[in-house]
Amino acid sequence: DTFSFLTTPLNGPTNPLFAPSPLKTSLKMLLSTRNVAFACRNLISSGAFTRSFTSWSPSFEEEHKGKGVGIHAMQIVFPKTYVSQSDLELADGVGEGKYRKGLGQENMAFTSDREDMPSLSMTAVQRLFDRDGVDPARCGRLEVGTETLIDKSKSTKSYLMPLFGNNSAILGIDTINACYGGTSALFNAAQWCESSLYEEGQYAIVVAGDIAVYEPGPARPTGGAGAVAMLVGPNAPLQLEGNRLGVHMEHQYDFYKPSLGSEYPAVDGALSIECYFRALDLCYERWINKGGDAQNQFDYACFHSPFGKLVEKSFARLLYRDFLRNPEAVGSQVKEALAEFAGLDAVASYSDRGLQNAVNKLAAGDFAQKVLPGAFCSKNLGNLYTGSVYGNLLSLIEQKGRELENNRVMMFSYGSGVAATMFSFVVPEGRGEEIQSIADHADINSRFSERSRKTADEMVSALSLREQAYGAKSFVPKGSVDELFPKTWYLANVDDKHRREYAFKE
Repeated sequence: DTFSFLTTPLNGPTNPLFAPSPLKTSLKMLLSTRNVAFACRNLISSGAFTRSFTSWSPSFEEEHKGKGVGIHAMQIVFPKTYVSQSDLELADGVGEGKYRKGLGQENMAFTSDREDMPSLSMTAVQRLFDRDGVDPARCGRLEVGTETLIDKSKSTKSYLMPLFGNNSAILGIDTINACYGGTSALFNAAQWCESSLYEEGQYAIVVAGDIAVYEPGPARPTGGAGAVAMLVGPNAPLQLEGNRLGVHMEHQYDFYKPSLGSEYPAVDGALSIECYFRALDLCYERWINKGGDAQNQFDYACFHSPFGKLVEKSFARLLYRDFLRNPEAVGSQVKEALAEFAGLDAVASYSDRGLQNAVNKLAAGDFAQKVLPGAFCSKNLGNLYTGSVYGNLLSLIEQKGRELENNRVMMFSYGSGVAATMFSFVVPEGRGEEIQSIADHADINSRFSERSRKTADEMVSALSLREQAYGAKSFVPKGSVDELFPKTWYLANVDDKHRREYAFKE
C-alpha cells in the first residue's frame, strides 16, 4: 500500500505560485525511472520526509508552523429590510424599552422568501471577489457554517461552486451545530492551511451565516439575518492563536430544530442561558490556563450574541471568574464588592440578581472600552447565529481599524446542543494598515445607511412568505426584488423537483 497513491498524476496548476516540492520531484523520478531505492533515498535526503520507527511525517508540517494563519479579508452581507425594536415594542404591546433596554437591541434585519442561505452566501463570496480582488482560481477550500438548511443532503457549499468557474478542486463542505458551525469551519480552514494538503498560493474561504426566525412570541425580537465571508490563509494580518483554545462540549436540549417542516426552533430559554454561562465559565478557565496570568489578557472581546444584554452579562461574569480564581489579583474594590458571592453555587450564580448587578457595575468601564466597539452589527442586525461573533469582529475592525495593531481580540463562540470555544486573534506589529484595509473594503456603515426601515406588519408579512415557501416546490418567490441591495444574489424560482434557480441583481 505504501506507493498505491503513485498512479495519481502529480502535475499541479501552471500558476508559478505552485512550485513543485521536493516530494513531488522525487515521486516523479520514481515513476519515470522505477528506481525505488534511489528515489526513496532522495526523499529522505531532501528533507521531504523525516524518518520515524513508527511513522513517516512530512517536514512540510514543520515548515508551516508559526506561519501566522488567519484572516486576510472579511465581508458581511445582510438584507436591505429591517424593523426597529421600538416599533416591535409598540406592535407587541410591551413596555417601552422592553426590547431595546431589556434585550440590548436596536434593530433587526429580516428578509422575505427572496433570500435564503445559498443566496446570502453567494452574495458574501461575490463581495470578496469584487471588493477584495480575490481570485477564484486560487481557492483550495470552501466551507460553510450554517444551521439554516434547505436540504437534508445537498450542502450550501455546493450552491456556491458556480462562482468559482473552472476551479472544481475545492475541499470543504458544510459544518452544522447550531450557532457554532462557522467557528468549526474556520478552525478546519486554518488547520488545512497548516497541513500537508495545503499548496503555496492557495487560500480558504469560510462563510458563516444564518436567517434566524422565531414564531410569534417573546423570542421573535431576537431574530436576525446575515452572512460573513472570511478569506483565510498564512501570513495574515489577523492571526489565530491556534495553540490557545478553551473548549467545552456537552449534550443538552437547550435549543434545537426537530421539525423538518419548519424554520422555527424549539427553545428552552432558561436552560439555554444556563448552558451559555456554564460553557463561558469552562472555556474561559481553559483559555486562561493556556495563557498564564488571568488579568489583562485581551484588549478587546467579541461574543456570540443572541441579544446584547446577554453579552453584557457574560463579559461582567468574566470578572467574577477572575475573582474566584484569585481574589488578591482583582484589586481591593472588586474583592470587597464580590466577597459575599464567593460561596455561591455555580448554577445559582447564573441567575443571582445581586451578583449580576454588582459585576455589571464593576465591569461597566471595561465593557464600554473592550466590547461595545464590536457590538454594532449584532445590535442593528440581530442574531446571525453562526455569523454572530464574526459580525461583531468585523464591527470591531470597522470601528478601530489600524488601532488594533499589537492588540489581542478574545472570541467566545457558542452553539446550542452544546459546542463552545474561546480563542483569540492577534494583530502583529506592522500590520495595522492591512487591518484598516479590511475595514475599508467591507464598507459597513454606508450600506447600513441605505437600508429600508419597515413596519412591524411588513415584517410579519415577509416572514409569512417564508413560512409558505419553506419546503415548497413549483413556485416563484413573491418578495419584491426591489427590496434587495444591488449586487445581490436572490432566489428566482423553485421547480417541480425542488431545484432552486438563482439570479443576480446588478
